[in-house]
Amino acid sequence: MKRKPLASTEPRAGSTPEVAVRLRLLSEASRALASGLDAEEALRRLARVVVPHLADACVVDLVEGNGLRRLTVTDRDAERALRVLPGGFLPGPDDSAAALAKVLRGTGPLVVTDFDKPDPNDSLRSAQWALYRMLGAETALIVPMGVRREALGALTFVRRGPAAPFDEQEQALAADLGHRAGLALDNARLYALQQHTAEQLQRSLLPDLTGLGHLQLATCYVAARERAEVGGDWYDAFPLPDGSVVLAIGDVVGHDLAAAVRMGQLRNMLRALAYDSGDDPAGVMNRLDRVMQGLTSIELVTAVVARIETPADAPWRLLMSNAGHLPPLLAQPDGRTLLLEGGHAPVLGVDPELARETAAVTLPSGGTLLFYTDGLIERPGEDIGRGLTRLRQHAAALAREPLSVFRDELLTRLSDDQHDDIAVLALRVP
Repeated sequence: MKRKPLASTEPRAGSTPEVAVRLRLLSEASRALASGLDAEEALRRLARVVVPHLADACVVDLVEGNGLRRLTVTDRDAERALRVLPGGFLPGPDDSAAALAKVLRGTGPLVVTDFDKPDPNDSLRSAQWALYRMLGAETALIVPMGVRREALGALTFVRRGPAAPFDEQEQALAADLGHRAGLALDNARLYALQQHTAEQLQRSLLPDLTGLGHLQLATCYVAARERAEVGGDWYDAFPLPDGSVVLAIGDVVGHDLAAAVRMGQLRNMLRALAYDSGDDPAGVMNRLDRVMQGLTSIELVTAVVARIETPADAPWRLLMSNAGHLPPLLAQPDGRTLLLEGGHAPVLGVDPELARETAAVTLPSGGTLLFYTDGLIERPGEDIGRGLTRLRQHAAALAREPLSVFRDELLTRLSDDQHDDIAVLALRVP
């Protein structure tokens, strides 16, 4: 099988057709690298793009810890590719004399035509010799993948005979591909670090529900799938000195780390104000609005603040105030559902002097009280009423299930097309 030439058959190097072909290859490679945040899959696509146009085979090696991991071996010969399987770890390049090790140590792109012999004292050199032999290599071009003088891996382009050596323009093209691949790896690494940081921040901001063992509570936070694992949605539950319990949920404007920080700040203020003041939910909401606008940079917040009274010899009672948030849902064991729309007023951050009211609801035995944020029901381009109807239907069907099943199934059924963060707080009345 003959290798498809990268350039045209024109004898003059650097001719317009040749340049056009190489520019097209560079464009296709760039698209492959930019097609997602999974850098390893992007590198596999890159290898498939360059074979067979630039080389008969392409090998991708990644630096991991003190060693190397062979990510992929792509060959124009499918049968040969099946015999050369990637995987496993290779020794590190620090003390090796292999050309691959030299490139990773900063030598720069290398063209190899005189392949190393196996060396019992140099495992990487021996592994590379075996690779070249299995690929039938007569010429190899190794370029680093790295950023800021840090080698993240290497691309090896292999040609079999009869094959022309890599000319200067092809070497420059391969070096450019290595640089772009290094940027893709670095971006993926930074994104993974951001995800990890956001996840740790989110975990640190989740409320401590100790002291509420006498209540059946089920909570959950689900991050938006297309963003870092954090956002401005929040929930909270904590006891008051008189034995009642505050339940709260809300959404701070924003979907980033800054919104998460503001969310934590707001939740801590709410705890202090509710615990110390003894006010009803409307009074707590007014205090929170004034403090938020006077002492913070938080702009707009939707929230529901509720107090659950749990007397031993009387029905439980819910007192609540709503600041522009979606109404809580009460699902009864017989399948009836009710949206609790009392105590509704504008969002926090508009006017701290707005009059707010506290609504009271008697909670039926066995009922399930659900607080949630808009990510659970909203869909792009859809009327919010359809989302609320969908929520009521599923809640009615699940009302008799154990509370953890109620929560999990509700999330499964309603988050199949999730575009926003979701916070959920559910309470089961004994």
